Amino acid sequence: MRALIQRVTEASVEVEGRVVGSTGPGLLVLVCAMRSDDEATADRLAARIARLRIFQDEAGKMNRSVLDIAGGALVVSQFTLAADTRSGNRPGFSAAADPQQGQHLYRHFASSLASHGVPVETGIFGADMKVRLLNDGPVTIWLDTAATPAR
Repeated sequence: MRALIQRVTEASVEVEGRVVGSTGPGLLVLVCAMRSDDEATADRLAARIARLRIFQDEAGKMNRSVLDIAGGALVVSQFTLAADTRSGNRPGFSAAADPQQGQHLYRHFASSLASHGVPVETGIFGADMKVRLLNDGPVTIWLDTAATPAR
């Protein structure tokens, strides 16, 4: 799975003019399931994000996790993170999971993140979404489970 994590002061997602998910201080997690992913992959990514120390401590160092700050997460599906831009001008998305698998893993990931104690809200899989955020820092982190060894 691939995830683009942004530390936010606030974030929300709208579908057809209606806010369907939001968070205050915490994380905006844009997530994409790849063809080779499974539930164990989603669980590893969720655990990693719950423990990722990207929030400042009293000394101003990034040493606290979303759990440590009692923050929340807005999880939004984004298959375009699978973009292959190695040739031509039009990205290819063949490495992304098919929609049924992608939706299952997206939901599983959000549930797994919540099981670690992070309050989670989500967008709507496959919908045309408008995402608003106030990036804090800015801090933006890229995670790819294909590049992260299993523990």
